[in-house]
Amino acid sequence: MPFTTHEPPFRFRRGTRPLLISMPHVGTHVPPQLAARLTDEARQVPDTDWHLERLYDFADELGASVLVATHSRYVVDLNRPPDGASLYPGQSVTGLCPVDTFDDTPLYADGIGPDDAEIAARREAIWQPYHRQLADELARIKAQHGVAALWDAHSIRSVLPRFFEGKLPDLNLGTAQGASCDPALAQTLLGIAREASGFTSVLNGRFTGGYITRHHGQPAQGVHAVQLEMTQCSYMREALPFDYLPEVAARVQPHVRRLLEAVLQFVESRRS
Repeated sequence: MPFTTHEPPFRFRRGTRPLLISMPHVGTHVPPQLAARLTDEARQVPDTDWHLERLYDFADELGASVLVATHSRYVVDLNRPPDGASLYPGQSVTGLCPVDTFDDTPLYADGIGPDDAEIAARREAIWQPYHRQLADELARIKAQHGVAALWDAHSIRSVLPRFFEGKLPDLNLGTAQGASCDPALAQTLLGIAREASGFTSVLNGRFTGGYITRHHGQPAQGVHAVQLEMTQCSYMREALPFDYLPEVAARVQPHVRRLLEAVLQFVESRRS
């Protein structure tokens, strides 16, 4: 089926320091023509990385650039390769244009997902502009500062049997198994996460970084990329209506800010 959208593919704020925060899964917009094809459950877009802009509301104070998706990952997943290849071969994953929810229920009421032409149209309308802006901003930062950091911000329900057993650690740092940022930075971040009282953490556990981290992280060229996948119970209600919980969020937010401050301190000490 044809695909059109009148919503811009992203929102962007340019910062003053060598850090770009990417939020590829916070979007909730589903064009009406597509929403009409989805199940009632899918129209609630439950697999959104809810409220991350609010959780990261200190980003402007840090001088970071911020790139925020507008469309739901059900339209197109900005953290998947453009060819739809699996990020975790052998494990259950959702695709570039998903056809099921994280709970493994169908997205489409008639069971018929997008064909190749529609996938290509969604990729051209949303995926390509987002990644072009991401690449251009990293290049601008690198040109201005001699170094750049990319922080890919995510969140997920803490219990999802489809993807992992038991309860996920709260702070999941991913560096593409050490390939997307300097190992010293990764260890510094892990140390900060481990010091976060009341929260569990891991480096390159179940989530090692998606396409954005893997593709854009080039530490040998002075571009360091890190993904943080947080449990949503650390700051919000994980079930409908997916409320932000300010008192809960206030406990984890200082630790997230400290992680980003450490990233900035690291890259700014390595300016060329």
